[in-house]
Amino acid sequence: AQDAGEYTCDSGDQQTTASLQVKGLPVLFKEVLQNVEAEEGGRALLRCEISKPGAPVEWRKGGLVIQPSAKYEMKLKGSIAELIIHDVEPDDC
Repeated sequence: AQDAGEYTCDSGDQQTTASLQVKGLPVLFKEVLQNVEAEEGGRALLRCEISKPGAPVEWRKGGLVIQPSAKYEMKLKGSIAELIIHDVEPDDC
């Protein structure tokens, strides 16, 4: 997207200009989430892989966005997105 803009070719006494528009590709899942089991008091790790390294991801539980906290740790390493749930409780199901 940062390549979009107006480009000019200048030959000294003449020039021509064109505009470049870049259509961004959608972010797709290369590896989807898998079901996880964890013991109460332990931790659970949910992991997926996306097609665009560094693309923003959002984690949700039951439709509600999860925010980083002592309970929820989010990591994005290249194309791997991870959610770590600490001190798992039955309500986390």
